[in-house]
Amino acid sequence: MSETLNPETPRATAGRRGRPSLLYRMGQNLIDILLWCIGILGLLSLIAAIIAHIWGLSIILFSTGSMAPTIPAGAAALVQRIPASEVKVGDVVTVERKDALPITHRVTSVQPSEAVPGDYVITMKGDANLSPDAAPYQVSEVRRVLYSVPGVAQTISRLRSPYVIGGLTVVAAMLVTWAFWPRRPTGPTRVASSADDPDSGEPTPLAGEDPAPVAPADLAAVRPADGEEAAGLDALLADDSADAGQ
Repeated sequence: MSETLNPETPRATAGRRGRPSLLYRMGQNLIDILLWCIGILGLLSLIAAIIAHIWGLSIILFSTGSMAPTIPAGAAALVQRIPASEVKVGDVVTVERKDALPITHRVTSVQPSEAVPGDYVITMKGDANLSPDAAPYQVSEVRRVLYSVPGVAQTISRLRSPYVIGGLTVVAAMLVTWAFWPRRPTGPTRVASSADDPDSGEPTPLAGEDPAPVAPADLAAVRPADGEEAAGLDALLADDSADAGQ
């Protein structure tokens, strides 16, 4: 009866001593750390996406300085979508425009629309501009600025690039594939036999190896001396003679 260790275990891949090499262990630990980081980032991204969808949150980037010094060019802002009825004078909001990019300025007035029930007409002005916007805006909802961070717009814009997202996806896929790729044993597989004596202190021979030779001195140590062997034979003959006499 014999049992062979699984060749895909780290002990089998380590060779004779049953221990992975230092380089292998360092690489495995590094991969584990990277996988944990990717998993945590993925979980945080999922949570952030759910929260953003529920609360109507998003991020906008400022390419001009019309709101400086409050929000300088190159800043990024967290905004929340709200109905126009909640807009107040002094709020910084983003308004969608037809045939033009959205505009983010400070609200100077808010009035209910007479043409469309439920809509509101607002006027706005940039903090750095000398005059208000050319025309009022009729809106049903806007995005109000909650918080802004200067100097991060370019970094966020680069991270949004499809090349960066694609590269990160490829790297993550390679790490996961490497972590779960089956390994081949790098050394002979140790075979456990029923004849093994765990208390003998002798190593179990590996598969394909010959047992270690026994030294003549070891054989002499377990072989009885000539006198002891003769005495034992005489005692045995004496016992046989006594049995025959009876």
